[in-house]
Amino acid sequence: MSIQHNVSLKKFNTFGIDATAKNFISITNISELLVALQLEEFPEYFVLGGGSNMLLTKDIETPILHINTKGKRIVIQTEEEVLVEIQAGENWHEFVLWCIENDFGGVENLSLIPGNVGTSPIQNIGAYGVELKDTFVSCSVIDIETLEQKIFQLEDCKFGYRNSIFKNEAKGKYIITSVVFRLTRKNHKLNTSYGAIQQELESNHITNPTIKNVSDAVIAIRERKLPNPKEIGNSGSFFKNPVISKADFDMLQENHKNVPHYVVSDTEIKVPAGWLIEQCGFKGKRFGDAGVHKNQALVLVNHDNATGAEILALAKKIQATVLEKFNIAIEAEVNVI
Repeated sequence: MSIQHNVSLKKFNTFGIDATAKNFISITNISELLVALQLEEFPEYFVLGGGSNMLLTKDIETPILHINTKGKRIVIQTEEEVLVEIQAGENWHEFVLWCIENDFGGVENLSLIPGNVGTSPIQNIGAYGVELKDTFVSCSVIDIETLEQKIFQLEDCKFGYRNSIFKNEAKGKYIITSVVFRLTRKNHKLNTSYGAIQQELESNHITNPTIKNVSDAVIAIRERKLPNPKEIGNSGSFFKNPVISKADFDMLQENHKNVPHYVVSDTEIKVPAGWLIEQCGFKGKRFGDAGVHKNQALVLVNHDNATGAEILALAKKIQATVLEKFNIAIEAEVNVI
């Protein structure tokens, strides 16, 4: 284990923000993690995974622990299902592709989501009608205070919409080292009803889809709608889709007959934040090097050399405009640092 100094974080965050880490430690195994956590000169740490769900607005003075552990293993399998343990530093999309190759079903709708496996439970990542919690079994963590290893089961994680215990009462207390998933080996339960998946399958004349067909459809849709962080800096969806009361939705629909929506319950409706932002005229707009993507208003982008502060200012301008026009508050999905 080595400590690097004054390291540019530009390639370690998908927004491509050129912030600097005063001290940077790459962690490739749990032993290195335990050693790093006991370094007396560093009483606090900033834990970095894939850098896909954050906006850096300043240099990082706190030492960075970059979780770069690798490995996948089958814990147990039957004819019907398989439990797999994936190390925290594995790339999420590469994990999904590995599942497809092995005909393990359950995460195909989550194809092409940026980031690493270790950060996926924090956000309870989700897309196209599927969330991480649907296949999540448990995660192993290290308690930063005691250095003890603990296991968080599904019910311990308090998963919600883009939310978990790790964003709330357990925030900053644990480092996730691996995640266990329960996946199907046969009789896969495909979810093709959300978004444009079914339409994509039909356009390719697929009537009896496999998990690979669903994954390919999701990838095609995402590539059309969402920018590749390797080509233009972004963090995927910047805002959460707001969930509003049925009464508030009825009022909204009076003035906007064709507002897209998804029924959450008898009393709650989810409205696409991208639609709200687009109605406010931000889609495709550029403010210096900070901007809103031309194909998806939910995505903020770094056209070249925008600072995190400039992108944050744009995000706040969008939030204020949506609130003024629709009386709906939209929350940031990314972590602002």
